Amino acid sequence: MAANSSTSPSPAAVVLAVGGLYVAQSVIGGITWAGLPAVLRDSGLPLDSVGLLSLIALPWALKFLWAPMVERFRLPSTGRNRSAVIVMIGGGICIAGLAAIGLMGPSTIGPVLACLTLVALAAATVDIACDGYAVESLARKHHGWGNAAQVGGAYLGSAIGGGLFLVLVATYGWGLATWSMAALLVLLGLPFLLRSRGLAATETRSHVPSLASALRRSEIRRGLLAAALYVLAQKTAMVMLGPFLIDAGLDLATLGILNGVGSMFIGLAAALAGGALVRRLGARTMLVIALVLQAGALFFFATHDLFPDTPASVLVVVAVASSSGIMALGFVALYAQFMHWSDPRQGGIDFTLFQSMDALVSMAGGVVAGYAAQHLGYSIFFAAAGLIAVAIVPAIMIVTGRSTTTEGATPETARPATFMPVGENK
Repeated sequence: MAANSSTSPSPAAVVLAVGGLYVAQSVIGGITWAGLPAVLRDSGLPLDSVGLLSLIALPWALKFLWAPMVERFRLPSTGRNRSAVIVMIGGGICIAGLAAIGLMGPSTIGPVLACLTLVALAAATVDIACDGYAVESLARKHHGWGNAAQVGGAYLGSAIGGGLFLVLVATYGWGLATWSMAALLVLLGLPFLLRSRGLAATETRSHVPSLASALRRSEIRRGLLAAALYVLAQKTAMVMLGPFLIDAGLDLATLGILNGVGSMFIGLAAALAGGALVRRLGARTMLVIALVLQAGALFFFATHDLFPDTPASVLVVVAVASSSGIMALGFVALYAQFMHWSDPRQGGIDFTLFQSMDALVSMAGGVVAGYAAQHLGYSIFFAAAGLIAVAIVPAIMIVTGRSTTTEGATPETARPATFMPVGENK
């Protein structure tokens, strides 16, 4: 990549700019997958209807299809970086979508699903541009700070979208709560737009990212299998946790506070600890530990449904530990493993493939989870999910057993993952 003119942005400014976008994306995700399911259940909608919210993950599952097109538009063969253009258009769609949802009300499930799907499409596209901008703008020694912005932003955004949003709904109503989130997206996007506008240099680029070359590599195929197995075991049952806690007697405000505290403190602390543990124990070991811990939590939920006399405080502790702590430990390890499987010449496309598999399995699993919980009951549903987690442990050990290095890449030249554990610099 040859630049005709250059402006070196301050690392702190870049981290602040991309951090705001990562928080904004997670606010949308928190509303969709944590806040809205609880609101719908509190309004009396059946669990199978709540499970349909997982269909909103479809754009995240399919974004690998347009990731090369986004990257080629963002980084033309000759010209300026267009990251700000993508963020401005995509962010505007997200803000307008949330404003429209505030007018609809949560009971109009069809229009809300359609609007949130459009918002997800825009957010997924912005995510591609944001990841690419962070990698190219930060020197290698500052990549850890960029990863900290993504991990920390994810949990902060989840705390807002899945926690503060519920408190606002319970206190002020659906419309004001949703419009407040739309206004927050404006504020979170401003640092990126103000920082990146006018700083892009005119460059000539020789590398053309290719989806086909990624799919030809065995490391990518192994990573896709690992993503599918791990997400099935670790994540899909969690879409029913909010409705389960509502049915167990928690109100929206309490659940919102739990989601917020769990995401902001437990999840963030677990992500930071996960980065250190992956370095010490290895990604494979941490994946197995997280699966075993998650299976234990799922079995506890099944038991609580059969014997509801278990103290509510114990239920709350296990729920927060499962949805925030254990999940953070596991997914930091999973993305660290993806780092070793990615080609440094097109890491954005490789990671988009892995993330798309994550979203695809989450979407399908969430729909099935809603029907299973509705027709089988929570006890059978969570017990079955725990058994699946245990059964996938040996499969994950096999899939992640061999460590290979991307052809043509060395630890010194490989570009790190954009969702890499904090401090994990290669």
